[in-house]
Amino acid sequence: MAQVHADSLSDELSLVTSTSQVEADMLAESASFSTSVMVSASQAHATSVSTSQSLSVSASQDAASAVNEAELEETAEHDLEPEIKRDLAQTEQNHDTSLEISQSLSESASADAANAINETEVEQTAEQDLDQGLSKTRRTWSDRWNQFMSNFRSVDEDFFDDLEETLISADVGAQTAVTLTDELRDEVKLKNAKSQDEVSKVIIQKLIDLYERQGVDEDTSMHLNANGLTVILFVGVNGVGKTTTIGKMSARYKQEGKQVVLAAADTFRAGATEQLVEWGKRNDIPVVTGAANSDPASVVYDGVKQAQAQEADILFVDTAGRLQNNVNLMQELAKMKRIIQREIPEAPQEVLLVLDATTGQNALQQARLFKDSTDVTGIVLTKLDGTAKGGIILPIRNELHLPVKWIGVGEKVTDLQPFDADAFVKGLFGRLLEGSK
Repeated sequence: MAQVHADSLSDELSLVTSTSQVEADMLAESASFSTSVMVSASQAHATSVSTSQSLSVSASQDAASAVNEAELEETAEHDLEPEIKRDLAQTEQNHDTSLEISQSLSESASADAANAINETEVEQTAEQDLDQGLSKTRRTWSDRWNQFMSNFRSVDEDFFDDLEETLISADVGAQTAVTLTDELRDEVKLKNAKSQDEVSKVIIQKLIDLYERQGVDEDTSMHLNANGLTVILFVGVNGVGKTTTIGKMSARYKQEGKQVVLAAADTFRAGATEQLVEWGKRNDIPVVTGAANSDPASVVYDGVKQAQAQEADILFVDTAGRLQNNVNLMQELAKMKRIIQREIPEAPQEVLLVLDATTGQNALQQARLFKDSTDVTGIVLTKLDGTAKGGIILPIRNELHLPVKWIGVGEKVTDLQPFDADAFVKGLFGRLLEGSK
């Protein structure tokens, strides 16, 4: 409204100014004597009009200023509103972020604490399982040892002959028993042991020392390919637990975050493929199979290709344990290895020989056979919880110099454990040593 009023006054002022100018010109032309009078009148009128215009313009400017100030205030409020909102939003976001970081740190600390507790519980459970798994072997050792020492009279040749027979009956192997007995002769003399407790302590400590000495340069670790597919080949005669071992080990590695594929290359044994397929279903792991009595090497080839296509971390290969004869078996294993190396030159990274601890000396003979025919990298000793013949580990290490990498001490998946030589020897002989003190 202020702007409209100012415009109206300006129009009127323009009209008045124009009329006054015309009248002044006419009066100037008609009479010179009245010029001064008319000019004075015109100037007075102009002054009046000018004053009126000035007042009108001033009023117009005041009105315009008022409008501009209102617009500026509104604009300022409009301009500041997003900034204020942004600042508030940023403050809320920072607060939320701080809460998230605090919560994350708290959860991380709780997770670390929980993991530490879980690891401790797992270690304690593993120790308990191992202790329980060795109970039959340990009890047999104790019974035989106590019976042997109960007949102790003196340290003479008859004593060492009886000691040798006792060690052989405990499945330490003939060669190990002879070597150990010869070393004990010198050790007993050196220690000047004469009493029953002294002799017992010297012999048990010697067993522990011999066992530890054999494992000084032993490599019990699993060799996995950090930049590609790892192939692990399982060999061994039928009935030793190859397929069950593969099922348990594959479940363990999958729980550790590995992508796993199984190849059922034992195509000759009835039910072998179905057994591995069942493990695959149980653990949600793909299994590559072939027709019954088909070429095992073709299944291995398909397994390698599928594992590569799926970008898997580990391929476990189950192999036949029996063909027409041992020569055919070893030739078939050699063929599988050639197929694998044609696709992956550095594979297989592991060739694990599975042995049944309950078979005692037969397991030792099997180990010799496979070691001479294949590049065995380690031993898996199964069914250790069901036998008194756990001492078979001694000759495997002492005579064949093959590392025991895994042991089975029960039916659960977690009962397949990485082999800990120190824990094993203490579990087997430790109590005998304590009993001799």
